[in-house]
Amino acid sequence: MKKHNFAFIDIETTGLNLLKNEIIEIGCVLTTPDLKVIEEFELKIKPEHIETANQIALKVNHYNREDWESALSLEKAIKIFSKKVRDCIMVGHNVSFDSGFLEYTFNQFKIKNPMHYHKLDTISIAWAKFHNDPSFEHFSLHEMCLHFGIKNERAHSALPDARATYELYKKLMSL
Repeated sequence: MKKHNFAFIDIETTGLNLLKNEIIEIGCVLTTPDLKVIEEFELKIKPEHIETANQIALKVNHYNREDWESALSLEKAIKIFSKKVRDCIMVGHNVSFDSGFLEYTFNQFKIKNPMHYHKLDTISIAWAKFHNDPSFEHFSLHEMCLHFGIKNERAHSALPDARATYELYKKLMSL
């Protein structure tokens, strides 16, 4: 595992149900194993079934039709994404949510998940370190950023949340 690069990933979706809702944004910070940034990228994805979207989710993740006019198709975006994250260890905040949507999408387009099978979750790491600390009531990305002084001025946008997860991981691992 020590030789694999990391992919700090965040996705934004039109809701929480992977059978009904869609990925509309993927943000990623790629790093070396020693956490030096190689590349950052964001992929906006045009939803095909906006009528099934949860309106609260769209508001939370700043969706508006104009900003997504020139967005990629999901198939094109997932092909670009899969090339960039090959053999990387996925790191996320509540990684199971993001990896579930991504795995579903890989399967939809008959693409083998190119990432290393290990995943790291910053919520799990934070909980392991602070579950007995009464100053921690919640382990959301927002709360963790507040606690560690990490600026995330556009929360619930894919690339800013991926950057915040990267910064949080560095803080957690330095403790």
